[in-house]
Amino acid sequence: MISVYGSANMDLVAYVEKAPGLGETVAGRAFRTIPGGKGANQAVAAARAGAPVLFVGAVGDDAFGPEMRATLAGAGVDVGRLRTVPGASGIAHIVVDDDGGNSIIVVPGANGTLTGPTDDDAAAIGRSDALLLQLELPMEAVVAAARSSTVPVILTPAPVVPLPAELLAAVDLIVPNEHEAAAITGCREPAEALAALLELVPEAVVTLGGAGALYGSRGTTPVHVPAFQVEAVDTTAAGDTFVGALAVARTEGLPPEAALRFASAAAALSVQREGASTSMPSRAAIDAFLAP
Repeated sequence: MISVYGSANMDLVAYVEKAPGLGETVAGRAFRTIPGGKGANQAVAAARAGAPVLFVGAVGDDAFGPEMRATLAGAGVDVGRLRTVPGASGIAHIVVDDDGGNSIIVVPGANGTLTGPTDDDAAAIGRSDALLLQLELPMEAVVAAARSSTVPVILTPAPVVPLPAELLAAVDLIVPNEHEAAAITGCREPAEALAALLELVPEAVVTLGGAGALYGSRGTTPVHVPAFQVEAVDTTAAGDTFVGALAVARTEGLPPEAALRFASAAAALSVQREGASTSMPSRAAIDAFLAP
């Protein structure tokens, strides 16, 4: 089982030919509300990729809360530890252009009420094989979850912010994209950033978009896996899809190169569809994509 302690947001997505600049108004071609949030996205991605998943987090008592709960449950995620708190749910305002690029503004809402796992949360997480964390919750909550975990911790350092030493000390695997890796380490070259990350945590994966992904662990030779070449429609949840699928591959015991290929296949499938949770592929789709 995989546990996720993280955010649940309603994504408010506008589709445009070209994203507006500061002070500019443009006409959109479509608008959708889609359940998302980095934590919920990773939970759905892992569940669809074949793992039992527990989600620990919070939604508001507004109209969005029940819809996000139902989406998680519908994907097979255990929502028994998803609490409802007074007030608004988290939201993300997303603009997607015709090249598949996006810009995002996140308003935490209920996610901002979390301060760390309860004793019961921690016990449930301890019965899993891995814990996925992101940075859309208050830092104190993320640090508390990492420090209390008795299972391997996989951190997606996004949105990128300075990482406390006490958090890094509790992380087993960090998965930034190349821009986040550069911000964390000060190294613009991905291979150098990977080496610098390995001075902070035991294992790291740096995702490189269309150039694939780099994996390294202390004392081993880095592994590069190329990306699958597909036409991107919407890249909104590609990173979360990658991490959710990667966690599944690792808990199933796949070696690093095979695990990266599995995660890359899931991400490649996701960018060919619009939306976040709605774009994530099933295990059957991933296996079919990878079939010789």
